[in-house]
Amino acid sequence: MRGGDRQSRLLCELCALLLAALHSSPHDAPGTLYPPGPVSPAGFASFLLGASLAMMLGGSLTFLIGFLLMPWVIGLLMLLYVVEIVSGLGRAIVCPDAPLMAQGSVRDE
Repeated sequence: MRGGDRQSRLLCELCALLLAALHSSPHDAPGTLYPPGPVSPAGFASFLLGASLAMMLGGSLTFLIGFLLMPWVIGLLMLLYVVEIVSGLGRAIVCPDAPLMAQGSVRDE
C-alpha cells in the first residue's frame, strides 16, 4: 500500500469520526441510530476548540520528538561523512593509480 493511499484513508476515517461526533448526542446508546439533532453554536464552538487543542498538542509533541532526535540525525550524518573521507583516503593510499570516482572521471594519459 502506498503512503498516499494510507494518508487519504486516515483522513477519511478522521472526517467520519468528526462527523459521527457532531451527529451524536450524549444520551445515545451505542449502536442506535437517531436522526441528528440541532447542534448549539456553543456546542459546535467547544467541539472545534477541543479538536484544535488536540491538534496543537499533537503538533507540539511531534515538534518535541523531532527536536530531541535532530542532534542524533546530525551526528549520524557527520559520522557518515567522516567514514566516507577515511575510506577515500584509505583507497588513495592503497591504490594510488585507481581513479577516485568510478563514473565521470577522465584521466589524461
